[in-house]
Amino acid sequence: MPLTPVPELIAAARPGGLGAFNVITLEHAEAIAAAAEAANCPAVLQISENTAAYHGGPAPLALACLRIAADSTAPLAVHLDHATTFDLVRTAVDLGITSVMYDGSALDYAANVAATADIAAWCHARGVFVEAELGEVGGKDGAHAPGVRTDPAEAAEFVAATTVDALAVAVGSSHAMHTRTAELDNDLITRLSAKVPVPLVLHGSSGVPDAGLRAAVEHGMTKINLATRLNQAMTAAVRAALGGSETLSDPRKYLAPGRTAIQREVEHLLGVLAR
Repeated sequence: MPLTPVPELIAAARPGGLGAFNVITLEHAEAIAAAAEAANCPAVLQISENTAAYHGGPAPLALACLRIAADSTAPLAVHLDHATTFDLVRTAVDLGITSVMYDGSALDYAANVAATADIAAWCHARGVFVEAELGEVGGKDGAHAPGVRTDPAEAAEFVAATTVDALAVAVGSSHAMHTRTAELDNDLITRLSAKVPVPLVLHGSSGVPDAGLRAAVEHGMTKINLATRLNQAMTAAVRAALGGSETLSDPRKYLAPGRTAIQREVEHLLGVLAR
């Protein structure tokens, strides 16, 4: 089916949360689409700026994701995640991506507002959904530690000034966590949800236990970004396949189990987020 606009995915997921899953290899994209079909749930395929750079630019993986989404029977969108330059946003939109996250969180507040507002205006003129980040979610070697929290009043002010469609907020999660020990501030999520008029986005969700993800959605979190959990599942399956045979050299023989492991993890997570 054609790409589904993110607002329609959010509506289809409610009262649950919308799962957004990072794509690093073709196997990720295929597995996420297959999981969404099996679970009969909407989902977002996300390509980060770092992953785009790994593939020599956004085109190779973005075009593959767009085709996989178009061929899928599940409602899917393709999203550019953590873009820090206008050039990358423009390139992604020109390729057909309909949802972007501009990450100006490393800038001071005024500069973040100005840059985000410019990108939002440009994207909205082209029908593109825009997510932004206020402050910095932990785990990316930035100025903010995982203990930093987003202020609801400042978040509402930021959204009004930039006209973004969704906002990533700091409520206790951290990127690239390999243990599920993050404790979210659900009271803050409730206050943010009441104050901010656009969907809230949780980054660094892999470090949150399943019960914590469900509680976050119940308290007002809308879009849940997940990456590390998928990579852990894939890597474990690939290790097992390679460890079972010293002569195994056909990548299809070990990437296929990795793809299956991602699909199972995504199906599980879609079930966790459903309410």
